[in-house]
Amino acid sequence: MTVQFEDSYSRKFYYLRLSITDVCNFRCTYCLPDGYKPAHKNSGFLSIDELKRVVSAFAHCGTSKVRITGGEPSLRKDFTDILSMISSQEGIEKVAMTTNGYRLAKHAQSWRDAGLTNLNVSVDSLDARMFHQITGENKFREVMAGIDAAFDAGFEQVKVNAVLLKDLNSSELPAFLRWIKDKPIQLRFIELMQTGDMNSLFEKHHQSGVSIRNHLIANGWLMKVRERSDGPAEVFCHPDYVGEIGLIMPYKKDFCDSCNRLRVSALGKLHMCLFGDYGVELRDLLQEDKQEVELIARIQGQLADKKQSHFLDQGHTGMTPHLASIGG
Repeated sequence: MTVQFEDSYSRKFYYLRLSITDVCNFRCTYCLPDGYKPAHKNSGFLSIDELKRVVSAFAHCGTSKVRITGGEPSLRKDFTDILSMISSQEGIEKVAMTTNGYRLAKHAQSWRDAGLTNLNVSVDSLDARMFHQITGENKFREVMAGIDAAFDAGFEQVKVNAVLLKDLNSSELPAFLRWIKDKPIQLRFIELMQTGDMNSLFEKHHQSGVSIRNHLIANGWLMKVRERSDGPAEVFCHPDYVGEIGLIMPYKKDFCDSCNRLRVSALGKLHMCLFGDYGVELRDLLQEDKQEVELIARIQGQLADKKQSHFLDQGHTGMTPHLASIGG
């Protein structure tokens, strides 16, 4: 290991969220309600060689977990090759992806064979009509079949992401709890976050996860100890349930104290935070293997400017127009 990536608040970074495309084929109300529209004119998304140099630099500096994000990452034709490349990097112990699940039933086994170790699938409702309303796509049954296929392929646990939306899916907690009673699913409720394009939606549908947290604690759920490469969820388990519940509450006090992750966009920009004000260009240092020392130095230099908080609770949304733009 060359040097451990660390910021001025002594936070160490074991976790890289690597976007490989900002294209998505769903039209979720909280992200891309009008569908995907290209917002850039350049030479395209990072190539597999450029992605390899990103991962190599992070692995040499203590990162052990890479999450592949989008957009919808499986839209890349070379997605399986990207999985194989990342999983073969020395020091990388976990290769995760976040997906809308529409290709999962067909490819779960090949993705696992290529080195995928952890899987997050977005399921915002267990009601097919509400799922359609939120995602803009009538793909509920295909996504659920994909989760079954993931278990058949040997994934011991599947994480399921549901964005908590007041007056849409906020009454579905009992149904979700029944679903995970006998299934090794970690269901993660994610608070709706305010982004540049979504002010009115946020005002109408934001709901705090605190009420769910209080309900869980009152009903015998216990919080699990967090591991160093875990994401930001508070995870709860119950002796009567095979599944788990996770809560991601970015408006909670001190949410950023345990930050352990950095982001690189599909266009090769380093982002200190999902809600940061700028991205740092890395692509010029991703053209040759011999540039790694300089690449690491640039990343480490930028960590000195990483802020203590995202300041979401103060109404700050940064430069992020929507969650697909730099990998959610």
